[in-house]
Amino acid sequence: MHILVVLIFGIVEGITEFLPVSSTGHLMLTAKLLRISQSEFIKSFEIAIQLGAILAVVVLYWDRLMKSREIWKRLAVAFLPAALIGALFYKMIKRYLLGNNEVVLWSLFIGGLFLIIFELLHREKKDAVEELSAVSYPQALVIGLFQSVAMVPGVSRAAATIIGGLVVGLKRKTIVEFSFLLAIPTMLAATALDLFKSAQVFKPEQFVSLGTGFIVSFLVALAAIKFLLSFIKRHSFVAFGVYRVIIALVFWSILK
Repeated sequence: MHILVVLIFGIVEGITEFLPVSSTGHLMLTAKLLRISQSEFIKSFEIAIQLGAILAVVVLYWDRLMKSREIWKRLAVAFLPAALIGALFYKMIKRYLLGNNEVVLWSLFIGGLFLIIFELLHREKKDAVEELSAVSYPQALVIGLFQSVAMVPGVSRAAATIIGGLVVGLKRKTIVEFSFLLAIPTMLAATALDLFKSAQVFKPEQFVSLGTGFIVSFLVALAAIKFLLSFIKRHSFVAFGVYRVIIALVFWSILK
């Protein structure tokens, strides 16, 4: 891959991984705009560079993660649904869903409308859970079930987990941070599974592309995480829903 393409992918991944807009969907649409075919390497590249964004979470939340076993227990419960479903349907997802632009655009569009409607109707309860360690195991499991829907490209793992957390009674900042942390085991597992099955066919120069994309996505994700935490103090997620609808319509017109 040309270095400029790698940089573009890294930037797109870093910006979109933790925003409720679907990083996978944006990477696929970016590939379409750059006229890059969805080869097995590109599909793996799009998965692997997410590790850079995940490292940003580890760096920013290192102290909290190291000091609280209770948070890890809840993350483990929330991780289970995606782990089981991913292991069972990995081949089908990669073969039929990744690289399918129609699936991405419909997911972005419908997900955007759902996000707008949900935010307009949702009212946070006064007793909503504020501490990550206070999230109950049933709540964590429901959030994990919501996250598993995001295996469909374009749905957005962040959007699915955030909506799941709001549904079961978490405060907005709490579920956003829980979503950040849940990305760690989820994306580590997804990337490890993909690289285990695909790495043997990669060429040496392709590992250089993976490493470069990893570094760029890490640096950009640091800024994106801080932006989202600041954004939610004053705003709902309606703007992201509107953006999803617009970007889907724009790409439909482009891809006709």
